[in-house]
Amino acid sequence: MLTRRRFSFALCALSLIPVGALANSTTLTAQEAYSQMQSGELILIDVRTPQEWQESGVAEGAWLLDMREPDFGRWIMAVLERNPNHQVAVICRSGNRSGRLMGLFAQNGIDGTLDVTEGMLGGPRGKGWIPSGLPTVSAQTAFEAMPKDLTTK
Repeated sequence: MLTRRRFSFALCALSLIPVGALANSTTLTAQEAYSQMQSGELILIDVRTPQEWQESGVAEGAWLLDMREPDFGRWIMAVLERNPNHQVAVICRSGNRSGRLMGLFAQNGIDGTLDVTEGMLGGPRGKGWIPSGLPTVSAQTAFEAMPKDLTTK
């Protein structure tokens, strides 16, 4: 069983593992993620830093959980446990961090999460949320809209 402590420890070890070693085939394009969010099927978690949220904006409807925070493991587990009827996807800048995170999930038996592998800005895995013209909001707007109990209504 994955405890919050073990998850937090494993999260710290992510920077030591090459992203290619953690590739996961459960991916979504930015457009697919947007469509699933619009239909209420998907919770999108933006795992970037507050500075990145401020610089580029946030995918409209995404929840902000900085994966560098010590409580990230507890938060992501709460999202998964409290929202059993929703898919959960993660997005970062270009797909590297989200790919590592997906590998960590797989290593710890956490199933059902998805990776928006092209990220917010795009890269070798796809065009990206922003270059695709999908809607963004300010970090402040995203934070204010996010449910504080990490539960969809």
